[in-house]
Amino acid sequence: MKDYYKVLGVPKDESEENIKKAYRRLAHEYHPDKPGGNEAKFKEINEAYQVLSNKEKRAQYDRFGQVFENGAQPGAGGGTWNPFGEGFSSWGFGGNAEDIGDIFGDIFEQFGGGKRKTHIRGSDIEIAIQITLEEAFRGLQRDIQFKTNVACPFCGGVGYDRSKGTKKCATCGGKGEVHVSRRTIFGNISQAKTCDECGGLGEIPNAKCKHCGGDGRVFSSKTVSIYIAPGIEDGQVIKIAGGGEAGLKNGGNGDLYVMVGVTPSAIYTRKKDGLYATKNVTLSEALLGKEIPITDVGGEKFTVKIPAGFSLSEKITVPKRGMPRFGGGGRGDLYLTFNLKLPKHVSSKAKKLIEDLGNELND
Repeated sequence: MKDYYKVLGVPKDESEENIKKAYRRLAHEYHPDKPGGNEAKFKEINEAYQVLSNKEKRAQYDRFGQVFENGAQPGAGGGTWNPFGEGFSSWGFGGNAEDIGDIFGDIFEQFGGGKRKTHIRGSDIEIAIQITLEEAFRGLQRDIQFKTNVACPFCGGVGYDRSKGTKKCATCGGKGEVHVSRRTIFGNISQAKTCDECGGLGEIPNAKCKHCGGDGRVFSSKTVSIYIAPGIEDGQVIKIAGGGEAGLKNGGNGDLYVMVGVTPSAIYTRKKDGLYATKNVTLSEALLGKEIPITDVGGEKFTVKIPAGFSLSEKITVPKRGMPRFGGGGRGDLYLTFNLKLPKHVSSKAKKLIEDLGNELND
């Protein structure tokens, strides 16, 4: 007796969804038309799935070790939906249309099937740039220059001399596609594929462009202007639709992905939209509550006062002096810590004053 659960590599209490996933994976792997496929294994997989994907059949199998359905044994193929002739029903498929479509998709792909393409889109391009924290604060417009395939300036990207025109493709009769037939385990299958002669255009140029050789593109420099909004974070990626490589024969541009790196600041440490900084203060500034001058990351000057009884190990929060929130929504906060800076040399008079001050504070 075959162990259908073992065939699909699932436990007996596996869910219907996971049984379906196991079937689809194994059916793709062992499909006879794929390299390394196994026809016998493929049949066995479908036989197991036909039983385990059906609640009634699965219940019979779990109870009796086999399925009784109008006298037919599992996998015999009796009553199986057969849209392609007897070659298909003999396989005993029990899957739904989605499963069958996935298997047939592999077959069509292998001999050029699928939607007719009239052009080839250009590749996407990834570029990394570096900006300063101050630039990230303000936002900026920047031109980026790089080498890639661009539309041929002489033919406008079509790949041929427009003045000499085109003629109908003799291979496809101007349709841009041809039909191919192939005998498979499911019977004869006819499928439309892109015409190799005209590339799906249905027309053949009378004279290719001398500058691009008919590709419609040449390798050159390309400049793309990008806007970096205030508050962008290190490692964020900006997508510029159509900013990438030009496609073959006006096939459309790929996209440009710009990864923005933000160089750390010598003054400010950034955490999301918050900024952290340490400011040196003198003893007198700390004790007398003087206004401490600060310049924020945007260059604006303001002052803060150390409150009475403040511990220098603590932080002072300055609201709305941090980074802008990317995409709008105000600014984060600035968090200041203070470092007491002592003089290198202290006069005897100053020492006496400090001693007197110390005695007074300790009283």
